[in-house]
Amino acid sequence: MSLADWTHTYSGKVRDLYERADLPGRVLLVASDRVSAFDHVLDPAIPGKGALLTRLSRWWFARFADVPNHLVADESPIPSEVRDRSMLVRTLDMHPVECVVRGYLSGSGWKEYRASGTVCGIALPGGLADGDRLPEPVFTPAWKAPQGSHDENISFDRVVELVGADVAEQLREASLSIFARASAIAEARGVILADTKFEFGASDEHAVVLADEVLTSDSSRYWDKAAYDAGRRGVSWDKQGVRDWLAARWDGTGTPPRLDEEIVAATAARYAELIERLTA
Repeated sequence: MSLADWTHTYSGKVRDLYERADLPGRVLLVASDRVSAFDHVLDPAIPGKGALLTRLSRWWFARFADVPNHLVADESPIPSEVRDRSMLVRTLDMHPVECVVRGYLSGSGWKEYRASGTVCGIALPGGLADGDRLPEPVFTPAWKAPQGSHDENISFDRVVELVGADVAEQLREASLSIFARASAIAEARGVILADTKFEFGASDEHAVVLADEVLTSDSSRYWDKAAYDAGRRGVSWDKQGVRDWLAARWDGTGTPPRLDEEIVAATAARYAELIERLTA
C-alpha cells in the first residue's frame, strides 16, 4: 500500500510500518487485515480485522494510562485512508523478548504439561486439565526470532542474559501487573483473559515501555465466561477458530489451504463481538 509522504519501511506478518522524513523518531504502525497462524500468513484476509484490532489496542492502552507506552498523542499526521487501522508511535529500542503471561492452561502450554507437568519449564500442580485456571498467572517469556523463524520459549534466566537482571525483573513485574488488571476488567464484562503476550521497548526516559499491539484478539486468548462456567471451555473471541480449522486440514508442510468463507466470516464476527463485550 502506498501512502502519500510516507515511506514503507517494513512489513511483518500482519502489520506494516511507514516513516516520514519530517517526523524523526516516529513510525506509522498500520494493522492489515491479514491473518496468520502457525507462522504462516493465510488467504484470504479477514475483512475489517485491522481496524477492529487497532480499536481494541487503543481501548486497552487507555485503560493503562499510568503505564508508559509508545503512542504519540498528536494523531494529525495519520493519513485519513488508514486512520481507523493505524497508530502513530515513538521508535523504541525493542527488547528481544515476548512477554507471555498465562492464567489458564491451554494451547502449547497444555501440550507441554501433558508431557512433563511443566509450562515453559515451570512446574505446575498435577491433575490439571485442558482449560484449567492456574493457581496463579505465570510469566513464560519467549525469544523473538527473526521473521520466518519460530519464536523460542526461554527461561527467566535467559531473559536476564538478554536484557540484564533489572530490566528482566521490570518486564516480568509489568507483564504480570497488566495481565492481572486486564483480567479483572475483562471478567467484569463476562470475558476470561486466558493468556496474552506483551512487547516492550526502551526509551530515553523509561527502561520498559509498552509497545506494539496490546491485548488484542491476535495476541490473546479470550473466552466466554458464562460458557466456561457451564462447562464449555474454549468458546473464544480470538483466532483460535482459525488455528483449529487449519490444524484439522493441514499437516504443517507446504502451503496452507485457503480459508473458506465460513471461517473468515466467523472470525470477523468473533473479533467484533469481543470489542462490543469489552467496550460497551
